[in-house]
Amino acid sequence: MTDASRPPRRPGSRARNRKTFRQRHPFIVWTIVLAILLPFVGGAAYAWNIKRKLDDLETVKLTTKGAEPDPDEGRALNILLLGSDKGEPREGQPKNTTIAEDAASGDWPAGKYRSDTMMIVHIPKNRKQVYLISIPRDSYVPIYDAEGDTTHSEKINAAFSVGGPMAATHTVENLTGLSIDHLAIIDWEGFKDLSTAVGGVEVTIPRAFYDPKQKVQWEAGRQVLKGNKALQYVRTRYGLIGGDFDRIKRQQNFMRALMGKMLDSGVTANPKRLSDTVGALTKNLTVDEGWSGTAMVRLALSLRGITTEDVTFMTAPVQGTDTHPTYGSIVVLQQDRMTELFTAVKKDKVKDYLEKYPDDVLPDAEEVR
Repeated sequence: MTDASRPPRRPGSRARNRKTFRQRHPFIVWTIVLAILLPFVGGAAYAWNIKRKLDDLETVKLTTKGAEPDPDEGRALNILLLGSDKGEPREGQPKNTTIAEDAASGDWPAGKYRSDTMMIVHIPKNRKQVYLISIPRDSYVPIYDAEGDTTHSEKINAAFSVGGPMAATHTVENLTGLSIDHLAIIDWEGFKDLSTAVGGVEVTIPRAFYDPKQKVQWEAGRQVLKGNKALQYVRTRYGLIGGDFDRIKRQQNFMRALMGKMLDSGVTANPKRLSDTVGALTKNLTVDEGWSGTAMVRLALSLRGITTEDVTFMTAPVQGTDTHPTYGSIVVLQQDRMTELFTAVKKDKVKDYLEKYPDDVLPDAEEVR
């Protein structure tokens, strides 16, 4: 991609870190799941090992379309990414079953799972950029069930909790007007494993504050996070000035930093570390049954020219917040801008949208609370 074809940059719109050799070099994106672009450079033996791990992923039903050799080739893709947190199942509900098992049972355990993180990963037809669009969990929208019907509006995170993967997909499709091609659900525990596998992820805390919910004191300055501390970072919203809006920025910021760490730490050149990192991802991941390991590898190959500079994090346009008599604090989405954004996504013209609204892009790492 030439500089002339990029959206104009503004201070704070992207990380300004000096590019390393690995960042200047093209790399292969193994999976867009978790909005984490897992870079990989290697030979056929590596590829086979990764493909085997991907083929063993747990799956859920997303559509009734018949299998095709490579239905993703030659077109833009929209992937729904859900971060799932496991709460305690209600009395009488199974405790040790997985998301895939519960989805296949025909009796989804309402309330067992929570999905407070929801992103749409858009990959343009030309495979030269990747856009990740977060939808605030408290967005007040019509909720659709697994059959595609709706009876009421509620916070968008209720769709997955109450109705499961199909309900969440139908809700997002009706909200955005997009067709969701693939679904990826990652257990938040995966952040602990991923951050540990790469040896920790560096973030900057602009100011000291206390999170009363998790009982964590965050000190100002640069910190290397891994394991439980990394999970606490991406889950924090209490104590932040912007609440859940700041949590979204933290999650995106962590993903961006994790991408950079994997590039700089030699993950892509170290077979064991690469295997550990992919293993940490796949053991916490569920995808739709139509997304085979072969299809993921082919998608990765089509993205081999992508660098960190080509990945853009943003959030769905918000008009403000309100208080609902039943659901409490809710987020009101800005409908005209929502239409404009997702029309741009549908037409594969997100770059044009960002030229008009450059402030929608995630700020630099030092500016994220």
